[in-house]
Amino acid sequence: MATRHLYIARHGDADAFGNLTATGREQARLLGQRLTHLPIDAVWHSPLPRAADSAQQLNLFLTGSAPVYEAAELIDHVPYVPKPEETPSSWIPFFDGFDRAEAESGHTIARSLTARFAGPPAGEDDVHEVLITHSYPIAWLIRDALDAPEVGWLGLNSANAALTVVEYRPSAPPSIVMVNEMSHLRPELRWTGFPDVLRP
Repeated sequence: MATRHLYIARHGDADAFGNLTATGREQARLLGQRLTHLPIDAVWHSPLPRAADSAQQLNLFLTGSAPVYEAAELIDHVPYVPKPEETPSSWIPFFDGFDRAEAESGHTIARSLTARFAGPPAGEDDVHEVLITHSYPIAWLIRDALDAPEVGWLGLNSANAALTVVEYRPSAPPSIVMVNEMSHLRPELRWTGFPDVLRP
């Protein structure tokens, strides 16, 4: 029974212009070291520079043998704009100003993301793929794997270079193996991409 193994990570720490910082490059390299023993078939990344650069950095530790591709579906986007009655009060200012066209565009990308990457492989062999993307698409993939309501992506955050693993098998629900796992990062490199508050 063939399995698709998705290793999903947010790009490394980036500056205000969307470029990797020295911290972000190190985070990506450490993620690559963690994955180096796996038979990675491909590394897919968002078109944005911080994700593309992260993919290249981690592939240095995959011996450069994994082909690296851009996937438009991995772009940073809001996957679902909730209806007013679904929206937690703390999120109302965030969604203020989204018009119907913007909301539908983001939702179309989200549906394309799950159609392309969420599901068992078409062939008989296992597939191991790395996705380097952004916090909201990761939240959407987790929500989809849980078969949660569409609004369920809210509040699912990912740290820079943290690892989420989802496995897809035929005729079985997805298995979420880990979420936002950071043990490959030194303590001072963890929790970037989150508000600066006390963390465990």
